[in-house]
Amino acid sequence: MAERIVVVGGGMAAVRLVEHLAGDDRFAVTVLADESYAPYNRILLSAVLEGTHAADALTLRSEEWFAAHGIDLRLGARVLEIDRAARAVVLVDGERVAYDRLVLACGSIPTLPPIRGLVRRDGTLHPTVHAFRSLADCRRLDKAASSLVEEGALAPVTRPRAIVVGGGLLGLQVARALAVRGLRTEVVEGADHLLARQVGPGAGRVLARDLRRLGTEVYTGARAVRITDDGLQLDNGHVLPSDLVVLTAGGRPSTALARRAGLMVRRGVVVDHTLTSVTDDRVHAIGDCAEHRRRTTGFVSPAWEQAEVLARVLRGEEASYDGNRSVARLRATGLDVAVLGDPERAAGEVVEVTNPVAGSHRRLVVHGGRIVAAALVGDLSRVGLITQLYDRGTLLGPDEPGQLLLPEAADAPTPLPDEAEVCACAGVSAGEVRACGTVGECVDRTRATTGCGGCADVVRRLVEGSPAPVVVG
Repeated sequence: MAERIVVVGGGMAAVRLVEHLAGDDRFAVTVLADESYAPYNRILLSAVLEGTHAADALTLRSEEWFAAHGIDLRLGARVLEIDRAARAVVLVDGERVAYDRLVLACGSIPTLPPIRGLVRRDGTLHPTVHAFRSLADCRRLDKAASSLVEEGALAPVTRPRAIVVGGGLLGLQVARALAVRGLRTEVVEGADHLLARQVGPGAGRVLARDLRRLGTEVYTGARAVRITDDGLQLDNGHVLPSDLVVLTAGGRPSTALARRAGLMVRRGVVVDHTLTSVTDDRVHAIGDCAEHRRRTTGFVSPAWEQAEVLARVLRGEEASYDGNRSVARLRATGLDVAVLGDPERAAGEVVEVTNPVAGSHRRLVVHGGRIVAAALVGDLSRVGLITQLYDRGTLLGPDEPGQLLLPEAADAPTPLPDEAEVCACAGVSAGEVRACGTVGECVDRTRATTGCGGCADVVRRLVEGSPAPVVVG
């Protein structure tokens, strides 16, 4: 009898796990997704807002794909409780779904910042305020932005103003998307610099300068404390007039189900090296809701690595997750950022080059002759090679770290081997891209696999014979 695997969540981690299990007759897989849309690529939501991608291009796997692979995909299925004693999950409509193995891939949920006036007495958000976490959020914000842009076209002197609360990766992507759409955009960040969780002050200053060059004002070290009909008030008393306020600051792992079920939860659901709950060996967690070695992650690359490891564990193979690899990429028109590992806290020797005038910052952390972390802002010409060296733990020569950060290094690119991964979001290797033969064929194949069309530049450069592709993560 096939082992019943129930996956709670329909996000990117859940889909990657299902892809690894599809076609294996040993498993009967059920996916409980609480959104009404087929699983989609959340990384590219800002591209939909900007207008460079259609919403339907984000679909990771269609409902037909799930059906063809014998996977029971249930959309709009919200789980109310986990009955560990009976090994079943209870849906809000009362239905019980039995499992032999339960996988929690619940993702994260937004947290509302403590801004007075944000929530009205009836429990709804202030009419100018929008969250940005889901496709539904994106559609609502897109509609509001379009309406404001149309109004601004009629009265160009009063150009509509949008304020993005949060200067993290998502906040900067949304800010650039709204600016490209024609709104006057400002970013408010409570930390001393942008991307405070990923990069240091030097890189943050370069990013702020780049944004201002692109027409977006940045306020760092300032918290939004009140929203009124006049605009958004900061803790320094300054009021920013606004037609639109977008919340991108704050999110936490979705752990309510796990807590109610009595599983060990700190920030996330605590799991061991096999992604198994330390409380119940029949329960697993991957993605944003999982906590491994006291760390949670909000990035796709480690979530997909977890999905692959767990698939092997479920198949009875030897597999272990160490949590060391993390790749994050800022996807925003006019801004280029790549972060590997934890460049601000990783132990090792630091090699750093900053050029605020050119708008670039590069930082490598090297330990034992190997790259253990990196941050690249403004110039990603070497990110492909640096990522491969980081992934493989390649031992560097004494002069290599400095050479990797010099601008002229881009003039002598090194071809990537066929097995090198050039697209972290699609899991596509250089050999697979070269084998496609044409740009269109490979882009279509990538999009069909992951819903991601953002790898077109990588594909084009490889197919046309360029030896220095950019890794998209």
